[in-house]
Amino acid sequence: MTTQDIQTRGEALVAAALAKDVKAAHRHTDFFVFGRHIDEGIPYWERAVEAGDIWSHYTLARYRKVRGDRAAADALYREWAEYDGGCAWGLGVLLREDGKTDEAAEWLRKGWENARHLECKIELGKIMAAEGRCAEASAFLMSKAELGDIAVFRWSRLFDSFEEVLDRVAAALDIAEADEDGAAALAAVRGLFELDKHFADYPGLVPRADALYRRGSELSAEAGMYYAMFLTETGEEGWPDAVELLLRAREAGVEQAAALLGNKCEQRGELAEAERAHRLAVEAGEEAPKWNLGMLCLRLGRYDEAEHWFRQFGEDDKDAVQQLARIAAFREGGARAADEPDYRQLPALRERAEAGDAEAGYEYADMLNDWGGKNARYLIPWIEPAARAGNPDAAYDLAQLYAKLRRFTDRDTWHRVAAEGGDRHSCHHMGWLSDHHRDYQESERWYVRAAGLGSRLDSMIAGKLMVQRQAYAEAEPYLRRAWEEGDDNDKFRTETAGYYGVALRHLGRLDEAMDLLTLAADRWREDVLPLYDLDDLDLHARMIRPDEELEALDEQLDAELDAELAEDDEEK
Repeated sequence: MTTQDIQTRGEALVAAALAKDVKAAHRHTDFFVFGRHIDEGIPYWERAVEAGDIWSHYTLARYRKVRGDRAAADALYREWAEYDGGCAWGLGVLLREDGKTDEAAEWLRKGWENARHLECKIELGKIMAAEGRCAEASAFLMSKAELGDIAVFRWSRLFDSFEEVLDRVAAALDIAEADEDGAAALAAVRGLFELDKHFADYPGLVPRADALYRRGSELSAEAGMYYAMFLTETGEEGWPDAVELLLRAREAGVEQAAALLGNKCEQRGELAEAERAHRLAVEAGEEAPKWNLGMLCLRLGRYDEAEHWFRQFGEDDKDAVQQLARIAAFREGGARAADEPDYRQLPALRERAEAGDAEAGYEYADMLNDWGGKNARYLIPWIEPAARAGNPDAAYDLAQLYAKLRRFTDRDTWHRVAAEGGDRHSCHHMGWLSDHHRDYQESERWYVRAAGLGSRLDSMIAGKLMVQRQAYAEAEPYLRRAWEEGDDNDKFRTETAGYYGVALRHLGRLDEAMDLLTLAADRWREDVLPLYDLDDLDLHARMIRPDEELEALDEQLDAELDAELAEDDEEK
């Protein structure tokens, strides 16, 4: 595609906007979007926006948002949200992501009532369900539904299933309470496990589930243990109640209750409480908490106690023998591994963090995460001050924790902060995010940045995107690096060979391309295709076909040979 072609299309878009020719403006906008010319399209969309073209408002808003300018996207959507369903939907989604749920619902309702925009209806139904109004959401989605509105059925069925689970558990608890049957109450509570994966997206389910868990816990200490786990996974405010429930379950003889309490205390840095809980579990005859006690004592430098616990596993336990060897090395003055934190610093770090030291808070949270695994709700407040102060590592970790909580807007916000601060992993995420939104030029820029920060994988991806836009000379150094620094164990080795081979073929380095394309053609189906979604038609349309490239290479070599023979004949 030449610069002249792009300019001609751009001017045609602006002319269509000025002439109020909506269909033509839409058609010319699609040229830029589906032709992957977002950079080139933006100045023409800006001019078309000035001319009052609705589709240009929507499209420009979309890419402003993808590229991080949410305020500009908000303003663009608002100009036409009153009249255009697409802009109402875009504004509603943006507002919902920013936590402005009431305003989001208002615009989505307008988009549905004024323009019959189906996505507005679905998004509004999701807001209702997130507020716990599942039956209302389902009824709303099915109201005035037509045959072509098939998308609403999936969501309606999902929200109905939430109601069915809650009603079924409530009915079972009614019977259990009437019979004072703890086993039946436990069985009823276990039915709530079906909702575990939905609480993050639909927090309105939490109060109803909480009430049912509470009822079950009054009849069954083991149900109380599950209630405690629910409390720790759905909010920080339930921690004191969770502790009481786990202690009660332990006193009632419920296995794992004390060990679970110990693990949760470790995740929160409450080490004295964790040790007490693990000892309670050991006193109850559980074996696994002995290991937890051994590791806790080892990490805190209490080597005699750690040795006592590890020796109880016997000489045939290789892991225990390894820990005993570490203890012996530490006693002789051996250094800890370079990547192993000195957990003895935890109390001092927490004290400094509570006094306002942001970096100490981040180090404290990072150490806790390494110790006991991610407890996102607890760790976020310790990390966020350092992230806001400009620490890119803290911003990256914060993004990861928000991902765990399925708060994807916060995830992407902090990945952008970390990426702009030079974190290569967040640069990769921003590349993926831009690619997800079909903004391939922005995606390429992020992958190039990640490659420059030392990521060989991103070097391959950047080179791949360049090959896909036929920038073979630009792609060559990125793909060469990914190939030469890799080995046969690389998950993306075959893919690198394919794109590097294509780049070399188009650069005239045919002999070098031959081996690479031969390898790629032989292994592409086994090594590359399984890595990608078969239903992503756009992705597969952009993907090279090594067998076809190899055939084209053979034709080039044959043509070169024929040319050489003809030249020889002429000389004779």
